[in-house]
Amino acid sequence: MSKKIKCIIVDDEPPAIRLLEKYVSKVAFLELVTTTTNSLEALQIIEEQNIDLVFLDIQMPNLTGIQLSKIVKGKVKIIFTTAYPQFALESYDLDAVDYLLKPFEFERFYQAVLKLKSEKAFIEDTTEKNDFIFVKTGSKNSFEKVRIIDICYIESLKNYVAIHLKNKQIITYNTLKHIAEFLSKKDFIKIHKSYIVAINHIERTTTDSIFIHNTELSIGDTYRKDFFEMINKQKL
Repeated sequence: MSKKIKCIIVDDEPPAIRLLEKYVSKVAFLELVTTTTNSLEALQIIEEQNIDLVFLDIQMPNLTGIQLSKIVKGKVKIIFTTAYPQFALESYDLDAVDYLLKPFEFERFYQAVLKLKSEKAFIEDTTEKNDFIFVKTGSKNSFEKVRIIDICYIESLKNYVAIHLKNKQIITYNTLKHIAEFLSKKDFIKIHKSYIVAINHIERTTTDSIFIHNTELSIGDTYRKDFFEMINKQKL
């Protein structure tokens, strides 16, 4: 069983706590232990419980977020959540995972927590039911959940990316490089500067192309060697 990241939310503003609770609930590899508006109570929780990550406001009574992070440095990971940009440089001196400037949207929050996935102690549960991403679609606060297993290929369209599923496509304002950070290299491969394809959805190949559900995609010269090395490993 993969380990979930146990987190707490520390903020003296209840609306900010509610928003973070909503964001945390959307991420399969996060487990919210508790929330508090009191930095001294947060210190006690960190000392007494097995906490991995703290979402920490900076302007707090009793102890500021900066002061609290200095006390617990090395014991937990910190993501600062604040409306004050002037503390950003100091936060990185404290080895903070990230610095989220209020107001921030779910996409920015998700980028921050994903930084922990690269650490060996924190491995996301990648069973099919939890293996998904949220992509921004259209309006400011509109996101669509996409299961990784349903993605056939991803296409770069200048300032946009088209995520092609078997029966539809989703257009999102993003880059191919950024989307690739969310995908497993064993399941996806880049075959062209404009295409990342799901290996399991490839139906056949030629010297210059691959076919996914009757759609032909060109293999770029730069990516040809790596692609066919991957294919040769799967040959009978």
